[in-house]
Amino acid sequence: MTPVSPAAPVTLAEIAAALGAALEGDGTLRIARAVHPSEAEGPEDLALAMEKGLTELLANGRAVAAVIAEGAEVPANLKGWIVVKRPRFAMAGLTTVFEKPVHAEPGVHPAAFVAPEAILGTGVSVGPFAYVGPRAVLGEGVIVMPHATVGAEAVIGKDCLLHPGARIGERVVMGERCIIHPNAAVGNDGFSFVTPEPGSVESAKATGKVVGTNVLIHRVNSIGTVILGDDVEVGANATIDRGTITATRIGSGTKIDNLVQIGHNVQIGTNCMLCGHVGIAGSTTIGDRVVLAGKVGVADHVKIGNDAVVAANSGVGTDIPAKAVYMGYPAVPRDRAFDQYKGLARLKRMHADVTDLKKRVGALDGGGKPAVEEK
Repeated sequence: MTPVSPAAPVTLAEIAAALGAALEGDGTLRIARAVHPSEAEGPEDLALAMEKGLTELLANGRAVAAVIAEGAEVPANLKGWIVVKRPRFAMAGLTTVFEKPVHAEPGVHPAAFVAPEAILGTGVSVGPFAYVGPRAVLGEGVIVMPHATVGAEAVIGKDCLLHPGARIGERVVMGERCIIHPNAAVGNDGFSFVTPEPGSVESAKATGKVVGTNVLIHRVNSIGTVILGDDVEVGANATIDRGTITATRIGSGTKIDNLVQIGHNVQIGTNCMLCGHVGIAGSTTIGDRVVLAGKVGVADHVKIGNDAVVAANSGVGTDIPAKAVYMGYPAVPRDRAFDQYKGLARLKRMHADVTDLKKRVGALDGGGKPAVEEK
């Protein structure tokens, strides 16, 4: 459905159809906006009372239309209502119906710079102080907001949105409908350096001791790129490094939260969710539909299988199989982590028990003093 606004009301029946949900009561009610039940002001407000406890607010509210969860009690003052089975999924549909797109003037703003060799599709918007480099390609409907940067030879797919300050590096390739949030950087050089002889890090990994010395550190240039699939979203201040030779790849449908760091040569599958402060070191491979919760750190060259889930604050240093749930530092299978936590919680009591046992044993053998031989 086309997003609506208070200036273009839709009927309750049209909203139910967009959600694929059941409609009860008067479907001809005109709806101008979706609101929290406590903020409803009149008959054109649709009260979203899908969560537990919110339906109680409807009885004394001003809304006559609402969205409620299956099995919830319906107040008598409602004239029409939509019944949903999965409230969270319904919320995604509702925010699409009532979406408020960013304001973007059509065409190229006079204060923007677009290289003469750049190719712009129909319906493109380039805001003030934005930069589009030589031979860059912007697909149909792309929006480049103020102060965003598109490097030379980058390819931006249809209907992508670059928020203010977003930086797309040279030769980066983005699929369709990607969203890059403010100040995210896609296509940075990787953090890749080498010493002429084996250095401190290599000796520490191999022997646990620092043998080598980093007398001189040489830069390894990043001559690869970054390739994003369709419908990828990159949060504010997130960074994705380009590959050394090949491309760093992010699969279609993957969502990356704010302040996430993805190193060079990383391969991430489709429909993954990487939450805030996740850090992924170089050359790591992550499968499809993987979830990394907040502040998860992943070491280099690790492989994480499809559908794996890693809990917040975990440190991943070894491979994780498909459909596994890992947690802890270092990350281990969930059941093992719980056993470790239980063991830690028991240490104080165990220490007291051992101390008491030592006292008892000491009492039995005379306090633990060596026997004195009779002369």
